[in-house]
Amino acid sequence: QVCAQLCRRPCYCPWVPPRCPRGSPLVLDGCGCCKICARRLGEPCDFLHICDQSQGLVCDYSSAPAGTGGTCNFEDDEEGCEVNGRVYRDGEVFQPSCKIQCHCLDGGFNCIPLCQEDVRLPTPDCPYPRRVEIPGKCCPEWICEAQDQHLLRDARAVSPLLRHPCQEWGTEWSACSATCGLGFATRVSNQNRYCRLETQRRLCMVRPCPAAFPAVSEGRV
Repeated sequence: QVCAQLCRRPCYCPWVPPRCPRGSPLVLDGCGCCKICARRLGEPCDFLHICDQSQGLVCDYSSAPAGTGGTCNFEDDEEGCEVNGRVYRDGEVFQPSCKIQCHCLDGGFNCIPLCQEDVRLPTPDCPYPRRVEIPGKCCPEWICEAQDQHLLRDARAVSPLLRHPCQEWGTEWSACSATCGLGFATRVSNQNRYCRLETQRRLCMVRPCPAAFPAVSEGRV
């Protein structure tokens, strides 16, 4: 009865099929006449505008008032995830890109990086590390940039104030080793003549130590 009311024969369809958003395939409408974009998870639907059955979606009228359309949902009411226009089932593991892997769970998804997020500090054999994209590889890699030592020596000769010709790096100074009186603080830095990582120390004093009370001699009666 619904088909007889909404579907007309013969079919009258546009010459040019619609352009669908990413993840929404072209399908025949509910009358089986014209091609339309399948509705995705959470989108409105009705008899004519059907849901993407390839993703296991059906038009859910359970929460819609009588006589109105429904919402695309999974047939077995199983929660899923939609990422970049594509629907993933609950429990499914997928990779939106080669750099991350995701897990659909309870309507949401958790992702972990597949590329190492390590940090490479300057070293004597590699004072200028740099992370670059390598053609044909997904994850970036660390490389050591070459530095012309002759130019560095010339720079030192021309400008004596250029004490650190390499990229400076260092940690914050630590807390003073003593709560009162003289102590020392430490840090790791490459700000030295050879641009090498080393532990540096400096004197510090938070506050003077209180004076000791003089001993009281016991007297005899």
